[in-house]
Amino acid sequence: MRRLITAAGAAAAVAGCVAGLLLLGPDTSRPSATTAPAGASSEGAGSVDTTRERTETHPDDPTAWADLAHAEIERARTTLDAGLLDRADTALRRSVALDGTDNYRAVTGRGLLANARHDFGEGRLHGLRATRMAPDRPDGYAVLADAEIQLGNYPQARHAVQRMLDLAPATAAYSRAAYDLETGGRPEDAAIALQRAVDSAVTQDERAFAEARLGDLAWSRGEIDRAARHYGRALDAVPAHPYGQAGLARVAAARGHPDKALELYTRLVERMPLPQFLLESLDLRRASGDSHRGSERAVLAAQLRMARADDGPVDPHLILYAADHGDPEVAVELARREWKHVRSVIVADALAWSLHRAGRDTEALTYARRAAATGWKNALFRYHRGTIEQSLALPEGARRLSEAHALNPYLSLYRPDAEG
Repeated sequence: MRRLITAAGAAAAVAGCVAGLLLLGPDTSRPSATTAPAGASSEGAGSVDTTRERTETHPDDPTAWADLAHAEIERARTTLDAGLLDRADTALRRSVALDGTDNYRAVTGRGLLANARHDFGEGRLHGLRATRMAPDRPDGYAVLADAEIQLGNYPQARHAVQRMLDLAPATAAYSRAAYDLETGGRPEDAAIALQRAVDSAVTQDERAFAEARLGDLAWSRGEIDRAARHYGRALDAVPAHPYGQAGLARVAAARGHPDKALELYTRLVERMPLPQFLLESLDLRRASGDSHRGSERAVLAAQLRMARADDGPVDPHLILYAADHGDPEVAVELARREWKHVRSVIVADALAWSLHRAGRDTEALTYARRAAATGWKNALFRYHRGTIEQSLALPEGARRLSEAHALNPYLSLYRPDAEG
């Protein structure tokens, strides 16, 4: 099984794998990742401490152990602490040892865990098994949808999300529906779905997640005042919410306050040095002419070395860092490795850009077209594709670059070469 290399993997996979990639799009990773907590139904809800007490009181109850695993995975999503996934694994093994036949909670838990570790093929198998076991329960479809998205099976993911909406129209389903709508080129409908996710949230974590995603959606369309309101609400729900803080940093930069933005990024990466936040800070420093880029670069370079030495999943932000600030050949190496396991449009775009930076534009265009296959109105995707097309002397390149700037006029804050 491929193991996590950063806590970002936990956040991305458990949250529908769309976390992050705010210039590319949502999550997710926050597919990111992209988006809503898998398995965030009311079944077995409760804090880690409460569910652990149940296992101590009822040590032979397989459901109690499975519920503990779900709670650990949910806490990993909200804290970005990947170490919690090992605890979840232990709890699931105990649950399966007690009941290895008709244990729906353990099956969905194993699916959530597999997705969190970026083993999406395994996650898909558990999702399919869960939906066969209980076709009228939503959690199996959440697992299945998250896995299908990352495997690039978007029609199958859409079907799973629709079943969730039919069975349990709540935050988890609406957030996944929003991601499907956004990647399908329907941002207005995605915003409606996310507002429903906010309205149906039963925890502050759910509310913060959906508000931050609304902020991401507004930012991606250049609506910085609307984005600021949603990021602020995310922080009202969960103080120090990382994606709310990163969002406000972007807004500060867009309003002409790069020093304030960099101060926010500095505080954020001190406690949560995820590739997304580090790369955004580094790119903003470069675009604003700030020469003090050593700390972000050093941390990203260390993470890149770990990624090359590991056989685990690779954060797409790390691939883009290697392409733009390091060795493009290393970026291609890591992107190809990730593409073997994850066929999402986000990874397709990262591979396309890496190939371009390595001077292989003909092959790069193939993957840039794969990234555009769903119709996502994504400014950075279009910027990447337009640049590749211009390098190949294709007439549509200039139009594509103009479209990228029209989609998000603030793209050049992080890409000084992306001026419209």
